[in-house]
Amino acid sequence: MKSQRVFDGAHLRADLFKGGNRRLFVSFRQRIGAPGAFDPPRPVLAYTARGYAHLHIQSRLNDWFINPETSALEALLREMAPRYRRIVSMGFSMGGYGALRFSGALNMAQIIAIAPQVSIAPDLVPFDLRYTVEAEGFDPALGDLRRHGNKGLRGAILCDPFNRMDLRHAGMIRQRFPGLRICRMAGGGHPPTRVLRQGGSFARMQLELVHGTVDASTLIGLHRAARRLSPSYYDHMRKVALRHGRDALAARYEAAGAAAVPVVAKG
Repeated sequence: MKSQRVFDGAHLRADLFKGGNRRLFVSFRQRIGAPGAFDPPRPVLAYTARGYAHLHIQSRLNDWFINPETSALEALLREMAPRYRRIVSMGFSMGGYGALRFSGALNMAQIIAIAPQVSIAPDLVPFDLRYTVEAEGFDPALGDLRRHGNKGLRGAILCDPFNRMDLRHAGMIRQRFPGLRICRMAGGGHPPTRVLRQGGSFARMQLELVHGTVDASTLIGLHRAARRLSPSYYDHMRKVALRHGRDALAARYEAAGAAAVPVVAKG
């Protein structure tokens, strides 16, 4: 499937698949271990096969999409948005932040944000020291979700409640987007969807965005069904039990994890 390059910058790039469709799914590149180059774009077939166009947005560096080209990309998205009668998005970590950041320009309707950050600005999130180097060039005004996000955005924020930093980010995001609901998915870590993948429920989560309103209780139910097949879930919970001195409970989790057979082996 061929894509159309609709934004081609030194910092940001956007590629569009099946742009003539009337509904649009937008994805944002997540933080990567070795930044410095763009990846070849690939369509998300879960959406393009169901009548959606797919716009994939990449940042060449781990800058949370905040750079000298941010405003130009925002202007393009604002111009594109009226072509589509419905716009939805899903993003992981930095990609989740990107979806929230550009939700205003896109007039985005629904989102599933997976372990997103509210910001990496040290003054706003002094509790999170994971991205201090990347935060040095971060413009907090240009990255302000209150200013640039769609306040009417609806959907879900997925996080592992045992990851305290992700949970704090989720709470701060919900203050800015009251239409979002926090889905606590224990045992996945960062990102919490590892359990859904191993349990074979990730595709069903994607369909929540395809078909309409994202229902938090449905997503939590998918996680509960998937975790019995997820070795990562049991291993994560074993470590939590050990941290709290619950050795017998940790042993039970270890035994259950050894017996679990995932649908998808790699999380």
